[in-house]
Amino acid sequence: MQPAAPFARWSAVLAAGLGCLAFAVVVATFPLASMAGQLNPQIVASTLVTLAFAAVGLLVALRQPRNPMGWLLLAGSMLLALNFATSYYTDLNYRLGHHLPLGAVALVLQPSWAPGIVSFGLAVLLFPDGRLPSPRLRWILRVYLAIGALWAGGAVAITIGAIAAGHVRVDSTGNLVGLGSPHGDTEWWGIVQIVFFALLIAITIGSLAGQAVRFRRSTGERRQQLKWLLSGTAVAMPALGLSIALGSATGLLGAVGDIGFAMGAALPIGIGVAVLRYRLYDIDRLISRTLAYGAVTALLAGAYAGLVLLATRELRFSSEVAVAVSTLAAAAVFNPVRRRVQHAVDRRFNRARYDADLIVAAFAARLQDTADPAATTPDLGETVQQALEPAHLSLWIGEVVS
Repeated sequence: MQPAAPFARWSAVLAAGLGCLAFAVVVATFPLASMAGQLNPQIVASTLVTLAFAAVGLLVALRQPRNPMGWLLLAGSMLLALNFATSYYTDLNYRLGHHLPLGAVALVLQPSWAPGIVSFGLAVLLFPDGRLPSPRLRWILRVYLAIGALWAGGAVAITIGAIAAGHVRVDSTGNLVGLGSPHGDTEWWGIVQIVFFALLIAITIGSLAGQAVRFRRSTGERRQQLKWLLSGTAVAMPALGLSIALGSATGLLGAVGDIGFAMGAALPIGIGVAVLRYRLYDIDRLISRTLAYGAVTALLAGAYAGLVLLATRELRFSSEVAVAVSTLAAAAVFNPVRRRVQHAVDRRFNRARYDADLIVAAFAARLQDTADPAATTPDLGETVQQALEPAHLSLWIGEVVS
């Protein structure tokens, strides 16, 4: 037990230090982005997602210091945060001509996005306990690490070479031009980048597909872990895809894209709950509530809009009266609709609760026909066991003194 205490203490200090550093770098990003004239909602959304990954990585590293997942998420988020800050710093220094101190150091640190992406790819491959799902995947891990090291190390080497040669040119994102659009002497690095991202996409898709297959075969706690991961992915990936598709949009569509990017935080939240095993069994309730309230919102919004149009265009009511009547009608049917939709959703997506309700209702019906407490005791224990599945069950019945 003695060697474990220093390890736990120093790992907690290291994790807290990395977490504080990531937070400090994110905070420094905003004034730098403002000085560069590039502060916008998308920057805020991307830093929120980075902070979500950092927070999850910090919690996992503190609670499970021997699990590589926490360290990978924490290191990856810190490296991405460092990239945000140094990108604006190099843009101010080299492109906008502010002549800031330590500009060369910032330029060398700017490609930190490369090892950050490598870290997140490793986290996908090693979910949830930091071990490969199968020993047969070791060769894939070795190939991924080799190409990732060549890609990340090459980015730093190209940057140092540009500084040494005195040919530093950066684009508006703070990237060295040779890295943003590889050509000439950096063309080899562009080829390595294409190979790396193709491998990363294949690993991500293959890992998620494998998790989905294991989900169908798994039971108990492991099944709930996979459900949290797949649920977070199901929310984050479409939202991030929508954000990328609306990347150049403005106005309302631009705001929708920024919100979609922020919803990418669902992925680290799902990973954190799965790895830490905190409130694992709440996922069924969360899914059913989300689906139910989403369906109820859509139904009531459609009914509200239909009533307003009917009252104003067909029945010729004034707009104020139509809105008031439609609002009252929507409020009156909210609870009945919610109960019916929730019941239907629970039957499909939250069978545990639905089955538990049926078990308790059946027990209540049997209880009406039984007057002997001794006869109902075994039935009561069996009902509680089936409905709640407790780890331990004990029943105490006191005597009633008349």
